[in-house]
Amino acid sequence: MFMSKYIDSYQHKGLRKKLVDLLIEKGITDEAVLAAINAIPRHFFLDSAFDKIAYEDRAFPIGEGQTISQPYTVAYQTQLLQIKKMDKVLEIGTGSIYQATVLAEIGARVYTIERQKKLFEAQKNYFFKSKYPNIKFYFGDGFEGLPTFAPFDKVIITAAAPFIPPKLVEQLKVGGMMVIPVDEGDAQRMLRLTKQSDGSMKEESFEQFSFVPMLTGKNG
Repeated sequence: MFMSKYIDSYQHKGLRKKLVDLLIEKGITDEAVLAAINAIPRHFFLDSAFDKIAYEDRAFPIGEGQTISQPYTVAYQTQLLQIKKMDKVLEIGTGSIYQATVLAEIGARVYTIERQKKLFEAQKNYFFKSKYPNIKFYFGDGFEGLPTFAPFDKVIITAAAPFIPPKLVEQLKVGGMMVIPVDEGDAQRMLRLTKQSDGSMKEESFEQFSFVPMLTGKNG
């Protein structure tokens, strides 16, 4: 039963191709992002009950009140980040590890934080551990970031932030970018912040999305 979940059939590959075509229709143009989505078996990151619908463009529950983001959201945030090979990326909210895997497939060095102990513990069973040694996992508070490993080229937040966390701004390189959904309530503004030489942040605002809330502290 364990192994059956990790079969990537021709049907799965065909469904991924259709998903990529849909993302292109919705405006995703970054070839590296599209190639990563096409290469990664999303059904590996979900309960086997979702096998037949894993490539629909929607979020699914993964436990602990968290979700795996819809593929369009993953592609959209990743495209905004303008990932280059060997970029050092801080991800806040590991969740299912799908977003981190997309970043790693493109060639980023990913430092990802999860605050839910059960989800963090589940990462020990990550199927692609040997394929993506460029993903490092940490249990902690996303608002605190990872000062030990700073500065980062890019920061991505995969939960709805009530405000822009100042410690994450500090941990970003000059010229570095942060992609973050901000605002409380049903919808968040997707922002891209670029750190200026004087420490200020140039802000660009994009589409609205809906994320689970970003919470302080650790749970478990």
